[in-house]
Amino acid sequence: MTDQNPYNVGLDKNPANFVPLSPLGFLERAASVFPDRISVIHDQRRFTWRQTYDRCRRLASALAQRGVGVGDTVAVMAPNIPAAFEATFGVPMLGAVLCALNIRLDAEAIAFMLEHGGAKVLLTDREFSPVITKALSLLKAPPLVIDINDPDTASGTLIGVCDYETFLSSGDPAYVWRWPTDEWEAIALNYTSGTTGNPKGVVYHHRGAYINALGNAVTWGMSGHPVYLWTLPMFHCNGWCFPWTITALAGTHVCLRRIEGRAIFAAIETHKVTHMCGAPIVMGMLTNTPEKERRPLPHEVAFMTAAAPPPAAVIERLEGQGFRITHVYGLTEVYGPVTVCAWHDEWNDLPQEERARKKARQGVRYVNQEAVMIADPLSLEPVPQDGNTMGEVFFRGNVVMKGYFKNPVATAEAFSGGWFHTGDLGVWHPDGYIELKDRSKDIIISGGENISTIEVESVLYQHPAVAEAAVVARPDERWGETPCAFIGLKEGAAPVTEDEIIAFTRTKLAHYKCPRTIIFTALPKTSTGKVQKYVLREMAKKMIA
Repeated sequence: MTDQNPYNVGLDKNPANFVPLSPLGFLERAASVFPDRISVIHDQRRFTWRQTYDRCRRLASALAQRGVGVGDTVAVMAPNIPAAFEATFGVPMLGAVLCALNIRLDAEAIAFMLEHGGAKVLLTDREFSPVITKALSLLKAPPLVIDINDPDTASGTLIGVCDYETFLSSGDPAYVWRWPTDEWEAIALNYTSGTTGNPKGVVYHHRGAYINALGNAVTWGMSGHPVYLWTLPMFHCNGWCFPWTITALAGTHVCLRRIEGRAIFAAIETHKVTHMCGAPIVMGMLTNTPEKERRPLPHEVAFMTAAAPPPAAVIERLEGQGFRITHVYGLTEVYGPVTVCAWHDEWNDLPQEERARKKARQGVRYVNQEAVMIADPLSLEPVPQDGNTMGEVFFRGNVVMKGYFKNPVATAEAFSGGWFHTGDLGVWHPDGYIELKDRSKDIIISGGENISTIEVESVLYQHPAVAEAAVVARPDERWGETPCAFIGLKEGAAPVTEDEIIAFTRTKLAHYKCPRTIIFTALPKTSTGKVQKYVLREMAKKMIA
């Protein structure tokens, strides 16, 4: 049967009217329209967009010469430096997939990601050579290692076949890079912490990266020539897609290797920073920076924050310093932020404390995300928008991951019912704004990092004096949340102190995952013996006072 719709006759897709969406074109456009504008600043180094484009093509060419091709994985272990940014474009330019590793993880976690992701090449900063050396020793088939010999670090050793700049010099700056044949092709692999077992690999496609990059610009009202300070780790959801966003606007990326209050204020003043992102820990860092280390802001600075809901008091203090806070929410599985606490002008007349409470909500969906709802996790029936009824947060749209790498069961579970199940619990307010209240998976978000309570508990149970353990989030003004462990000791066990327990966990876990607080007590349980974590959470919250 022929199509009777006249708008479908003789109006087919062709190369002239349909091109797969990809953020790679942002770089080519920036280099052609603003070739001499500064693209990247790192300490004393400056690159123009023409130079950055050449360097990214050199990287793609050098990788191709080493046998990297379509569908291969290239891992990067680096802080916010030019090499990490260049990999965001250079790796997918030849159809490969970028896997940015969390620089705070231990060797065992890194080894799992390298092996599970099938990394063919690893670009690694010299500072992390000890953990990378140990990780590589755990692999049967280690990837080719290229050292990033950043002059801003004096620690570590060179462990690769050559350094990054030498590697680039072997590449062709005129390399004819590859546009994806299908916008559904993978562009990045990001590992996220789970509540049990190994982390899951979240796969992004070119289409989603393109759409969320522009969604950031629209949501934040970005225009002109933004100067963006990298206080958000580039390894977090590919920097929430901001490597692509700022490039689309031909803005300037200001790299910051170490995220410290004094360095942030100095960079803002020196480079006239207009935008920056970060978890509540960065907000606390700014409010707690000693007066002698602060610099006056040259203008109002836009600050986007996510992760654990920021305390209203912190928002209030930071805005008093001249920052304009935008609160967003998202997950690795949705390319970073996809909801925003969209501001209403009439809220400007509210008392400052009430304005801060409004800004602490997670808000409404990005313009480029098709749907968000709070619903019953089993029936998927939306909960009443009364600000009180709890439900799970669900997303649907074009900025949802392809799925979990090599994990069809977890992928099917996450997408059951035609929605992405976040596992986060919240309420829906009468004005349609969502607000997180809890996490059904018991994940703790500390300084923007996901921490599995079950992983921490499993280590605590390894201590010879520990009979039972439960870990919950304790609110923290600096970190957003920190792990708080409630421990019951074995009868007759030798005395043990809080410091000894913390020191023990530090021998088993990355330090940011270790409990900051230990409470020795009998754990409250239900009649069936299940630990009542909600009781422990309330106890942890009361400790703040």
